[in-house]
Amino acid sequence: MAMKMTCHRWLGVVCLWFLLLFAAAPRLAVADTLVWHKEKDRVDADIQNWDLVKLLENVAGTTGWHVFLEPDTAHKVSAKFNNLSTGEALRSLLGDLNFVVVPQTNAASRLYVFRTSRQNASRAIRAVARASAPAKPIPNELIVTLKPGSKTKIEDLARMLGAKIIGRMEGQNAYRLQFDDAAAAEAAREQLADNPDVQSVDFNYPVSAPPQATVVTGASAPELQLKPKPSDGSCQPLVIGMIDTTVQQTSPSLARFIKPSLSVVGKVVPPTAHMTHATAMAETILQSIQAKTGGNTSVTIQPVDVFGNNETTTTFDVANGAVTAVNNGANILNMSLGSGSDSKFLENTLSQISAQGIPIYAAAGNEPVTTPTYPAAYPGVVAVTASDRSGKIADYANHGNFIDMIAPGDSIVSFNGQNYLVEGTSTSTAFASGMAAGLADSAGACADRAQALLQSSLKPMASTKQ
Repeated sequence: MAMKMTCHRWLGVVCLWFLLLFAAAPRLAVADTLVWHKEKDRVDADIQNWDLVKLLENVAGTTGWHVFLEPDTAHKVSAKFNNLSTGEALRSLLGDLNFVVVPQTNAASRLYVFRTSRQNASRAIRAVARASAPAKPIPNELIVTLKPGSKTKIEDLARMLGAKIIGRMEGQNAYRLQFDDAAAAEAAREQLADNPDVQSVDFNYPVSAPPQATVVTGASAPELQLKPKPSDGSCQPLVIGMIDTTVQQTSPSLARFIKPSLSVVGKVVPPTAHMTHATAMAETILQSIQAKTGGNTSVTIQPVDVFGNNETTTTFDVANGAVTAVNNGANILNMSLGSGSDSKFLENTLSQISAQGIPIYAAAGNEPVTTPTYPAAYPGVVAVTASDRSGKIADYANHGNFIDMIAPGDSIVSFNGQNYLVEGTSTSTAFASGMAAGLADSAGACADRAQALLQSSLKPMASTKQ
């Protein structure tokens, strides 16, 4: 099956080609196992012949640690043991290599593996993804949408059902209702099925926050030298709505390109100790815009926080974030997030946005599978997966037939004097939306032509989506 592809190098050089995605990413042999009993500090392993990177990817995925390796370090792993402590297990697995585990305050521990010195362990290792089942609906919640012009008040309906209103999308007549338990929610769903004022009743699903960026050494973020240019007035200004976590304050030179953050989950004070995912995505988008415009641009970013201080959000809040972005001028959407849960409510919301000529870019997912990730898999949404440094699909990235394009899967960004690596299809999505906006800006085109310009530049094959 042929896919449309793009590869974008750091210093503004763009190389374009097509790749055939015909093979699944490598799977672990059945005999090879690595089990980390974190609560007991015990490890079991049965590994016949892994290379060092494969081992460390699995260690990172199993433990949640940030793992760093000294470049050009090789080691073949063959080990079988049960019930070893963490230190004993690492010694058995790593042989003569040096290692150190460094606990962090309010963050995952770091594992450094090296031949010469810890300072030389600068290569960040990507955690191997663990396949996950679609999240189940939140059992005691429903999303209720009233018909346009309905005279029924949601307050009266909620009172009758014994529910609390915990979320509102007034312009969409959509409301998030919370019940005492799952049985009460199911009873309400049956009762609403025959209500003539109710347009739809949908489930609400949890959505996990994207991973944070990782501090790296030995690599520098590209210098951003953006200069604002006025819009020519023939179109609405190009604004990328970024549906993500909270955005942090950036340098004054970049702040003019990032509008004040909006939130659908209440007021949030951004953290200062580490870079948030949204801040990393914003800088990645700006890098992509700079590459396509030469640095003179009228494009701005409108961040919308749908997570707050939580590790999860919901499909209702993601939909609310998208609508909030559009209502505040966004005419291109970047959704560097996703889950395996198919929400009809979110699909309908994005379908309405897409029908307005607003391109939507969403992450395909960081698991080497072919199962759909949402919202990327919805019709009208551009699903973006990740390439590795050679331009091939990354071994951790989704390669399902819903995918529309591929873009670089890693970005180096800076925050508070430190460089960070952000990796995955989230990054690819940021590159894609930035490229589309940059192309439209350079051509003096309106936002509704951004995706067509991107497709034209790639000479893409037809999408596999219906």
